[in-house]
Amino acid sequence: MSTQIEKSRAFAALHARPGAFVIANAWDAGSARMLAALGFEALATSSGAAAGVLGRRDGRITRAEALAHCQAIVAAVPLPVSADLEKGFGDSPDDAAATIQAAAAIGLAGGSIEDATGDAAQPLYDITHATRRIEAAVAAARAAPVPFLLTARAENFLRGNPDLDDTIRRLQAFEAAGADVLMAPGLPDLEAARQVCASLKKPFNFMAGIKGRSFSVAELAAAGVKRISLATSLYRAAMTGLETAAREVRDNGTFNYLDTTLATPDINKYFGG
Repeated sequence: MSTQIEKSRAFAALHARPGAFVIANAWDAGSARMLAALGFEALATSSGAAAGVLGRRDGRITRAEALAHCQAIVAAVPLPVSADLEKGFGDSPDDAAATIQAAAAIGLAGGSIEDATGDAAQPLYDITHATRRIEAAVAAARAAPVPFLLTARAENFLRGNPDLDDTIRRLQAFEAAGADVLMAPGLPDLEAARQVCASLKKPFNFMAGIKGRSFSVAELAAAGVKRISLATSLYRAAMTGLETAAREVRDNGTFNYLDTTLATPDINKYFGG
């Protein structure tokens, strides 16, 4: 898959075949290469991880910084990559469209736009405005010179409004607006996932990575889920290892963490010549 169009076609094919697949979220070029070598068929970025590698909280990087992060991951692997593009780095439909246009231009096979505002006083866009933003993003995706899968995210369950009926209404509106994939991060259980999938005709992406709200691939596939993303969880697992090792050195003056870490030559095997 050496060209962008080949990657985009392969990405679309993953969504068309039977069963569910996992799209693994990388946080830099090195992690992307490791995940590709481990056999994942597609990768995603994570806005939280992208901010974390810059020493910031989620939602506090610019469009240019996010796209540079994505471009490094795209360049590192021969796999399709889909980007977490937050709300499109602006509130208007034009902002969402501009972000998708730029994302397609750097080689991404897909990307997501969410309905969260980033404003604690009004965490979600109203459904009409949210849908117009997805319509604009879809138009930009369709105008791209290569296929680009647009994922529309309904953020109710992460933004203090755990209303399944409203989540389904939003996803159905985004589906009607032309989104290729639908997503509702933070669903509480498999029954909610089943209800969401049954209400949609397009593929649904379940976000694993929340303790107590993550289920096996087989369970999610049986519920109707097509794509399973991992959010920041792999990045958090790596950072957990860092904290554990560093605390041991600081507090105990010992280096037992070395017993379970990969040796440099073993890591280098993932990076090629």
